Amino acid sequence: MLTTPHPSAPPKHPRTVFELALRVYWEDTDAGGVVFYANYLKFFERARTEWLRSRGVEQQVLRQTTGAIFVVTQTQVQYRAPARLDDQLSVSVLLQRRAGASMAFTQHARRGALLLAEGRIDIACVDSQSFKPRRLPQPILDALAL
Repeated sequence: MLTTPHPSAPPKHPRTVFELALRVYWEDTDAGGVVFYANYLKFFERARTEWLRSRGVEQQVLRQTTGAIFVVTQTQVQYRAPARLDDQLSVSVLLQRRAGASMAFTQHARRGALLLAEGRIDIACVDSQSFKPRRLPQPILDALAL
């Protein structure tokens, strides 16, 4: 489930901001060439997935070995400025809270220094078959040790 980090890699504290660079494509925009508002949630999801991957957690392997998956339970996004076709964005992830079966994140999408969107995303850990809440698996707790 967890990949072995490179021996010389420094430990990554879970309260460190993670950044993902991505480019805006045609499929991300509306008829006016502006990023469609719901796509910021996709950008935030990609960044959280890469944040987990940077900690050695592959979500598909996690599901296969523990039966655990993550579901979004609540989102709150405030839009500040538009992103447009071909913009290079930076999407950040910061773990704010971890509980027995849930985590809360703050995320930002920026173009350079300009804040485009900011969000709070709450996720829960659930069993992949029953979708009932379950405690975060030990490998996740190890990867996120606070």
